[in-house]
Amino acid sequence: MSEITEVTDTTFTADVLGSDVPVLVEFWATWCPPCRMIAPVLAELARERAGTLAVRKINSDENPETTRSYQVMSLPTMILFRGGEPVLTIVGALPKARLEERLDRALESQAAVALTNVSATSRP
Repeated sequence: MSEITEVTDTTFTADVLGSDVPVLVEFWATWCPPCRMIAPVLAELARERAGTLAVRKINSDENPETTRSYQVMSLPTMILFRGGEPVLTIVGALPKARLEERLDRALESQAAVALTNVSATSRP
């Protein structure tokens, strides 16, 4: 069973960009009602997709450097990272089904790109 762990400006590079699995990062704040609404959905995703998707959160008020560097202007903002690169940004609280649909679509298209790149480089 996986949990959502908190990352900071200091740990972001190692915990998110250096991850072997895709990472969904929620930028949040304690004063943000939609952040509280999405929290149980993200907790479910973390449990259900343990081993294939890591879910992290970063308090935007306490970690302004990372928040600025990814140009987060609204909360919650969720960014999906794969191979250390942002591949999807979702702003606002979504129902679980819509969130999963967007994540799956992004992960599938990234897998197709990776497969195409492998095929192209493995040809004689």
